Amino acid sequence: MSDEADSSDPEPAENISGGDPAASAFAEFDPGDGDTRAETVVDRLGELYWQKTYGGRDAFECLVRTVLSQNTSDVASQPAHDALVERYGPQSDETEREDADLAVALADADREELADVIRPAGLYNQKSETLIRLAGRVRETYGGADGFDEFVREGEPSAVREALLDMTGVGPKTADCVLLFAGGQSGVFPVDTHVHRIYRRLGVAPPDADHEAVRAVLERDVPPEKCGFGHTASIQFGREYCSARKPACLDGLDECPLSDVCDRVGVDAETGSVVDPADAD
Repeated sequence: MSDEADSSDPEPAENISGGDPAASAFAEFDPGDGDTRAETVVDRLGELYWQKTYGGRDAFECLVRTVLSQNTSDVASQPAHDALVERYGPQSDETEREDADLAVALADADREELADVIRPAGLYNQKSETLIRLAGRVRETYGGADGFDEFVREGEPSAVREALLDMTGVGPKTADCVLLFAGGQSGVFPVDTHVHRIYRRLGVAPPDADHEAVRAVLERDVPPEKCGFGHTASIQFGREYCSARKPACLDGLDECPLSDVCDRVGVDAETGSVVDPADAD
């Protein structure tokens, strides 16, 4: 993407993960023809969206944010996250110490009180139990949030992912988001519902592929330096063009900027029928 294109993009350049810009990295690359179909799709997304930064977020807070976002929207989870940090974070009225540790504070939190704080995120009873359990594990294994952050940033990525998946309540998408947005690891392409839908609908991944199978295809076929940007841009594309129930192509193929590289698996533009790719004939 050219500097001219970047300067005309109204989207701000700050780190979308909420991390420290000085500790993050731009997903810079030169869009080309692509050696694989998946890379071609990601390069085309580069013509639509700002090349976003990633990495630099505190690892434990990233873990908390991702747990809160499970099975809900950003609109719902953001207020819950903000309320949690205000109540239990280092500069809250309760801790009164700038060196206070969020993991330690949550490990000692009253579950019912925490559930009430994060109520806007939904499933607050389940999520409060998960957060207290994870905080206890982080305190016990890494000494607190700082030790956990060091492990995520400096540990071997496969070992970090394995350790994260060993935590009850942490699935592949949560682990990969921590690796990407906190660890700043290249070659990590988290698969959420948007990514899972889009790349099966495109025909890049098999129609019956589960989240892990889609991740394997993308991390194999998209160069490491493009995976972080590919993840965030795919989510934005899913929200704006390739929604679950009414993809833009139903209004005409010209309405979707990727229609020429899409198999539209499960989408019949003539009849308006839309099904999950796994259920397509």
